[in-house]
Amino acid sequence: MFFSSAYWEYYLMGIILLPGILLALYAQIKVNNTFSKYSKIMSMRGVTGGEFARQMLREADLGHIQVVQTNGTLSDNYNHRTKTVALSAEVYSSSSVASLGVAAHEIGHTLQYKQGYLPVKLRTFLVPLTNIVSTMLWPLVFIGIFLGFGSATGGGIGDIFVWAGVIFFGFAVLFSLVTLPVEFDASRRAKKLLQDSGLVDEMEVESAQKVLNAAALTYVAALIIAVLNLLRFLLVVNNRRRD
Repeated sequence: MFFSSAYWEYYLMGIILLPGILLALYAQIKVNNTFSKYSKIMSMRGVTGGEFARQMLREADLGHIQVVQTNGTLSDNYNHRTKTVALSAEVYSSSSVASLGVAAHEIGHTLQYKQGYLPVKLRTFLVPLTNIVSTMLWPLVFIGIFLGFGSATGGGIGDIFVWAGVIFFGFAVLFSLVTLPVEFDASRRAKKLLQDSGLVDEMEVESAQKVLNAAALTYVAALIIAVLNLLRFLLVVNNRRRD
């Protein structure tokens, strides 16, 4: 009965997430619309995202990093372990200002690692821990509930498991929090790369920046959702203890 009531209470408290969900939906729509708008505006020099990325890597003495095309829409990323900048087809082969902005952003990440940018080091450290946490979180909570979380008998052991789950929720918040400066800094570096490259003019840089600003909003939304999800869980835990 305790498990059932706790589950439904957690489910109903999902309304707390509504502001974050709405922001996430708005951010995703804004990203898609902004990218679509500026993907129709070609840069005057006609350099593609893939070509731009390779040139910037060479100039930064990072020619050992590969630039490859990957599947998916806006699936662009930099994998530090494999030393690979993966650009989606619409970025890799296009010379639009949107594509150049996204490509520059990923090169910004490579520069973060080269220069030892602390937040990106911390995020890299947290990635495997976050993966473990996401796998173990709910089993810990369920075990804690079955062991009598919040009850007079057996609650001590149950409490340990449930509060371990709370700490794991906190890891998700920490990861989202660390991600913010990493992504904002990569966009800052991207703007400087575009400006210094001589391959785009000032108006094109401003257009590319709008695409990056829209993408940054998605990370803000992710952090808000993580914080609200932690708050929801804490409220349920607190209510269960009172019962």
